[in-house]
Amino acid sequence: MKKTDLEKNKGLKINTAVNRFGTPGRYGKDAGSVVERREQRKLDQALGLVPFAVKLNGDLVRRVRALAEARQAGLNEVVAELLEKGLASDPGRQG
Repeated sequence: MKKTDLEKNKGLKINTAVNRFGTPGRYGKDAGSVVERREQRKLDQALGLVPFAVKLNGDLVRRVRALAEARQAGLNEVVAELLEKGLASDPGRQG
């Protein structure tokens, strides 16, 4: 084989490896379906959702994420459920 043929084969291998997984959704047909932040914020407000940032221990976060994956649910839903259960079982709860 000639050196040019070897280089051509290398190029084909590289192109095949790159194109093996296809085009990510953000560039393909799904590119126009991204909701802007303002629109998403308005949708969340209409549902009564409020952003609530907290700092938690890394191990606790891993456990919550694992629970969400096991239930195949969103992280927001799992955290809300855990908070509801925790607040309902609190004997000092006022309300």
